[in-house]
Amino acid sequence: MGQAAKVLQLFRTLHRTRKQVFKNDTRALEAARIKINEEFLIKIGSDVELLLRTSVIQGIHTDHNTLKLIPRKDLLIENVPYCDSPIQKQ
Repeated sequence: MGQAAKVLQLFRTLHRTRKQVFKNDTRALEAARIKINEEFLIKIGSDVELLLRTSVIQGIHTDHNTLKLIPRKDLLIENVPYCDSPIQKQ
């Protein structure tokens, strides 16, 4: 199952759950429907943006067997080995 199908399935499941949870309460059903429709794509978009910003590094094929990685500066961290007792810098 593709990602789009999984997202759509989750969206439908949320609405089925809403119908069970707020059964016979038309006001709550409508309020929950609006909230799900408004928030669902915002949450997915926010999660995807965070994933892209914090986890993805661009790679460019420079020839048949070579991939050049282009990390953004905000992804680069200083590679400092772990030390139980840090040494004071002078």
